[in-house]
Amino acid sequence: MYFDTHTHVNFAAFKEDADEVIGRSLKEETWMINVGTQIDTSRAAAFLSAKHPQGVFAAIGLHPVHTWAQMLDEEESRFNTREEYFDTSKYQSMLTEKVVAIGECGLDYFRIPKDSNQEAVISKQKAAFIAQIAFAKKNNLPLIIHCRDAYEDVLQILKTEYPRGPGIIHSFTDTWETAKKFLDFGFYVALNGILIFDKTGKLAEVVEKTPLDRLLTETDAPYLTPPPFRGKRNEPSYVQYVAQQMAKIKRVDLAEVANQTFHNALNLFKIQA
Repeated sequence: MYFDTHTHVNFAAFKEDADEVIGRSLKEETWMINVGTQIDTSRAAAFLSAKHPQGVFAAIGLHPVHTWAQMLDEEESRFNTREEYFDTSKYQSMLTEKVVAIGECGLDYFRIPKDSNQEAVISKQKAAFIAQIAFAKKNNLPLIIHCRDAYEDVLQILKTEYPRGPGIIHSFTDTWETAKKFLDFGFYVALNGILIFDKTGKLAEVVEKTPLDRLLTETDAPYLTPPPFRGKRNEPSYVQYVAQQMAKIKRVDLAEVANQTFHNALNLFKIQA
């Protein structure tokens, strides 16, 4: 069994064949969490989870990029909602037993336009992040954190607002030293196709040094497609290639990585298999 802990079959890239993609993944023994990035994509994630009795779950939240008026990606162009802040009441109404996390939320300094009021943008991101931390604590749900070029600030906010987890640092791309700080907060480290095509060696070190019971696999589909499908749309069933790379780095059987990361996800998200 495999678990894609961060995918986006709720995005426009799958509008023609979402059920087919999900069915193919389930047939290949891959469970998934479709992750929201704002109100509409969160609702879509919750809707997909309700359609499938087993193996499909949702996270709801506000991506930091959606706290100002810049599109995250053309693939999301049909989801044109803009949220200056995290509207607790709207997200509260989406909660069901199939919604297992809050996110993706966090900070993203990479996409802030150079000609914008960067201080104001960062302030909005931090406010939305802190609001979602409070929402997660209130509803006893783990966080799925997006972080790009902002690890120091994310860690500082966690230290103040969320010092004991639980949660995931999603699509981790930094060093072992940074990963260890998240582990010390009680977080899991999630890796995707970047692990396979990373040439720096730093993510291999993260996998090597992180205990297997604190690692998670993900795709971030439709993005970050791993070999041998580079250049094509990513999908949840490709998470097996991430697990293969982890097994190679740790010098253990693929089955051990697949089973442990699957059970890690069950434990974190309080899911009954």
